[in-house]
This record gives sequence, structure tokens and C-alpha cells, in this order.
Amino acid sequence: MDRCDWCGNDPLYMKYHDEEWGVPVHKDRKHFEFLILESAQAGLSWITILRKRENYRKAYDDFDFIKVAQYDDEKVIELIQNKGIIRNKLKIAASINNAVMFIKIQEEFGSFDAYIWAFVDNSPIINHWDSIANVPATSELSDKVSKDLKKRGFKFLGSTITYAHLQATGIINDHIKSCFRCTEEATV
Repeated sequence: MDRCDWCGNDPLYMKYHDEEWGVPVHKDRKHFEFLILESAQAGLSWITILRKRENYRKAYDDFDFIKVAQYDDEKVIELIQNKGIIRNKLKIAASINNAVMFIKIQEEFGSFDAYIWAFVDNSPIINHWDSIANVPATSELSDKVSKDLKKRGFKFLGSTITYAHLQATGIINDHIKSCFRCTEEATV
């Protein structure tokens, strides 16, 4: 079975590729989860974050953005001391800030999902790359979404991280043409 090259032979990476990456997401909690994980990933490899995902679930109250938005200094200290997650103070502070901003977007648009999918008129962008080498790290869309998120007060969500979010949540389908998931996800 042909897959996108980036997942290699790592079982966790292959499972993520086969079952999640590029599948359209429409649940706000799942969007928030990916925002937390992708901003934590800045400067690191995605597999590092995937291996810590369960630790993040526990540390971040199963990605309950309402709870995360209320984290206080005591919780920040607890997160900084948690060896199961990336203990970067700026990333942790950004995750709490982003939970607050996430809720503000929900209040304005009804859901984060409605907000983010509106950038593509609720229809995924399906690319047809020949090779993973052709897949960009950013795009005009990720630039636009990132700029809007920053304007709304989000942190640690530059264009590259935003592009990763768009890919992970199926807003952009970047499975290469030879990958068994390329056409499969186009119909989801």
C-alpha cells in the first residue's frame, strides 16, 4: 500500500497518516487539539509531538478549551514541570491565550469550525502533488488564515503552523497522487 513518504515505517506515524491526516475535521475540540499540538511542534518534528499526544490530552484536560482558557499561574507551573509535554513557557502561555481567542471566535462565528472552513467556502482544497517534495510549507491560504488569527490575538500560529493545521484537519488535502488516501479523502 502506497503512502505519503513522510510517515516512513513508524507505526504511530503510519496510523496518524492512515486514519487522521487530511480527514476533514468539523469538531471544535479536535480543531483546538490540533492547534495546541501544532503550536507545540514549532521547531520540532511532528513525530515528537505525536509521541507526547496522550500526555498532552491528560495535561490539557482532554483539550477542553473552556478549561484551558481558565488556567491560572499554578496550572502554568504544573505544565512547565510536566516532563510528558514540551515545557516551553512561551508555548504554554500561547496555548492558554489561544484558548481564550478560540472562544472569542466561537462567539463571533458560532464555532471555530465555521470560521476556519469559511476560508475555503466549506470545500477542501485537494492538491495533486507527484511527490512530497512538491508540498509547500506555506501557501497564500495559510498566510491569510495566519494573519487573521494573529490579528485576533493568537500566538505561535505562523503560516507554517497554520498550513500544518489546514492539512491535518482536511481543509487542504496534500496526500500525494500515489498515496492510497489521496482520492479517498477527497470524498469525505
